[in-house]
Amino acid sequence: MAPPLAFDDVLVEIGTFGRFQLRQFLLMILPLVFNAFSNLSYVFTAADLKYRCYIPECENRTDAAYLTEWLPAAVPYQRNQPAGCERYEAFVNITGDYLQCQASDFNHSAITRCFDFVYEDKAATTIVNEFNLTCDENTWKITLVGTIHSVAQGLALLLGGLFSDRYGRKWALLLSIGLGSTLGIVRSFSVNYEMFLVLEFLEPLLGSTMYTTAFILGQELVGPKHRVFAKSLCLVVFALGEATMGVIAMFVHNWRYYLLALFVPGLVSLAFLWVTAESVRWLLSKGRNREAIVILERAATANRRTLSESTLKYFATNDYQRETPDLPANPSFFEQLAEVFRYKRLTIRLAICSFCWFTNVMVYYGLTLNSVTLAGDRNVNFILITLVEIPGAVCMNFILNRFPRRMTQFVSLAVCGVLCLVTLAIPEDDSWIHTAMFLFSKMAISFSFGVLYIYTAEIFPTNLRQSLLSMCSMIGRLGSIVAPQMPLLAKVWKPLPMTLFGSIALLSAFTILEFPETGNVRLPNTASEAENLKANSFDSDRSE
Repeated sequence: MAPPLAFDDVLVEIGTFGRFQLRQFLLMILPLVFNAFSNLSYVFTAADLKYRCYIPECENRTDAAYLTEWLPAAVPYQRNQPAGCERYEAFVNITGDYLQCQASDFNHSAITRCFDFVYEDKAATTIVNEFNLTCDENTWKITLVGTIHSVAQGLALLLGGLFSDRYGRKWALLLSIGLGSTLGIVRSFSVNYEMFLVLEFLEPLLGSTMYTTAFILGQELVGPKHRVFAKSLCLVVFALGEATMGVIAMFVHNWRYYLLALFVPGLVSLAFLWVTAESVRWLLSKGRNREAIVILERAATANRRTLSESTLKYFATNDYQRETPDLPANPSFFEQLAEVFRYKRLTIRLAICSFCWFTNVMVYYGLTLNSVTLAGDRNVNFILITLVEIPGAVCMNFILNRFPRRMTQFVSLAVCGVLCLVTLAIPEDDSWIHTAMFLFSKMAISFSFGVLYIYTAEIFPTNLRQSLLSMCSMIGRLGSIVAPQMPLLAKVWKPLPMTLFGSIALLSAFTILEFPETGNVRLPNTASEAENLKANSFDSDRSE
């Protein structure tokens, strides 16, 4: 019998990051960008707008402006802004002279509701003004959009992980993009709020797993030394995709056209993504060795390498995964999960990983969503809060190859938590300092999020890698379910959101210390290998 052969040894033969892997990653740019579009489209389609009551006694509809000199006489102000749905009752003897509205023309002791509004940005159209979701009693309907989206994402990650681990990463990717893009386009034709909400649920349910699948497809085909670079590339592309949404929003102000601009390219991209290579690790874990050999030979040719005869013979005559004889030949997800629960350290690791995902997702999306409430143009703020992820992504490639994974994850989470809490002590009048601290907080959590993706992919075995990553991410999506509700919590106590972000980030940082160190470690193929990661450590620089 041939000696055991680790897949990372095969990667050394064909090249750990050559032309073949680069081509694969360039293809993965498309689903990464489309996933950014899917994740946060509701920030713009369900964006709340600034509006105030229309005062027919003082203005006409055609030339009404959001702010005027006489407005304080007719409308109560809150935090130096006109109230959205309240106005003062007018005395009956107003002459109708639009240019002479004064405080004496209104009864300031009698406040009444209004149902006709003047918007600050007359060109902007979101579901708020199109489906009449104005005033405080409808705020929950706006925040519900993001929550519904996140609930669907959580379910999708579980279903997508199961589908991907059983039927393949490539098919999961193609179906996710195809179905998600189609439903996103259909959503742009919604005729009412209810239809919009249903499609806001279905689109991420069937289409939001493209990031995880694309990440796994790229990550499983590179050597240990290049995993960090691969993830850094994913983060940069994702951040650019998010920033692109802000740029598009600057020019496309109607939410229907905005959705079309985001989702139509997804359908077009399927023609390019059809040539994506299936995950070799997944094929080997399913005993489909011949298909794996074909891809490995293609990779070796593209990288100008040669696959050795001994390697070809090994894959042709041996089952690659022989280390789990207690499992059936084609085990179900639940049978494989039961295998994980046989190992105490793996079980604890899964629980901690899930909590860390919850923290990272809640803080990441919470800060992103809150960016549009900062002083200044909301589109510019959104672009800044997304582009600030790029420096962390670039630094990750240098930091994680020089410092331990565990300590890096701990420090990034702790720094984010401290910055969130420090922000509370900064007066709102110092807007630029407040914004700077906000951006640094986002940079820290983005860096932490990127490290966590790499960490999660390294601490679980091949046959369950995407399923368990998806399970952790699904639990993490509880954080994105909570994040859109932060505006409601801010109405109770304004510092509450940042207090929660900072506190939970610090708590999560200390739980990370229970993780094993995975730097320069071969990806585990079985539960037993994952349980004893330290025993599999090797010097990747020497091996590659």
